[in-house]
Amino acid sequence: MHFYFHYPEPSGPDADVLGAGPLGEVAVAVEQAGFDGLSLSEHPVPGARWLHAGGHQTLDPFVALGYVAAATERLRLLTYLAVAPYRNPFLLAKAAATVDKLSGGRVTLGLGTGYQKSEFHALGVDFDERNALFDEALDVLPMHWSGEPFSYHGRHFSARDVQARPRPVQNPVPIWIGGNSKLTRRRVAERAQGWMPMSGGAELSTTARTPELGGTEQLARSIAEVRTAAEAAGRTDPIDVLYSYHGDGLANPAAEPDRHRAAFAELERAGVTWIVVSSGTDSAAATADWLAAFGAMYLKER
Repeated sequence: MHFYFHYPEPSGPDADVLGAGPLGEVAVAVEQAGFDGLSLSEHPVPGARWLHAGGHQTLDPFVALGYVAAATERLRLLTYLAVAPYRNPFLLAKAAATVDKLSGGRVTLGLGTGYQKSEFHALGVDFDERNALFDEALDVLPMHWSGEPFSYHGRHFSARDVQARPRPVQNPVPIWIGGNSKLTRRRVAERAQGWMPMSGGAELSTTARTPELGGTEQLARSIAEVRTAAEAAGRTDPIDVLYSYHGDGLANPAAEPDRHRAAFAELERAGVTWIVVSSGTDSAAATADWLAAFGAMYLKER
């Protein structure tokens, strides 16, 4: 089992995006604590109503993860998640390839279709086209990263005999797809290296526009189905699964460690390979303390 730390994103319209501590210092502390990676999400222009209802601001994940790459040596760098339809796929491919090249091959590109209509409107992207645009991105990314000449005609662009260099270090940059829908799981089985199921209750259907996943038993069945479908599609590479853990009491990592260890073990038996956690802290000192405590309790023993 491997662990990501998700940089805390306090909610509300006036929250300080870096309130949990300077990103570089936090990244170093994450690495020292024994985490395997650090993740950041993306909301370039969130709606005010969503912010007042508990939504959050973010940094640009590619710029920020490039900064994290320079401050660390081994952390994996995950966009959790970047909204593929927000960008021309060539710009998405270039951003991911650049961070991968500069980091020595540490990027995992977590992607989603997006769900905030107001953000789509603000960016000039048709919300109803999001699935078609997402599939275009899945087409274009490996072509761009190959470093070889190619052509591709999309809905809103036409690339004729283009070629992108430098290539990323990884071949390919791992793509993990977020969401619980059947379409998402089919995409993972056929075209991605990882699945990021969304944990949470029935509110997912109205907020993130993805079905509720259910408990650990249902998660295990879904993971097995994805991996079986991947094998049926002729895939031989393993499919990673990232699960967001929100266990009660995790605000104090030293409290009830046996319960959390049992939960981690249950998720591992279900087929989860990566767990992402966050501290919910709003100061540099609190974040540093949380990271040290979590690392000592759950990571040092591995």
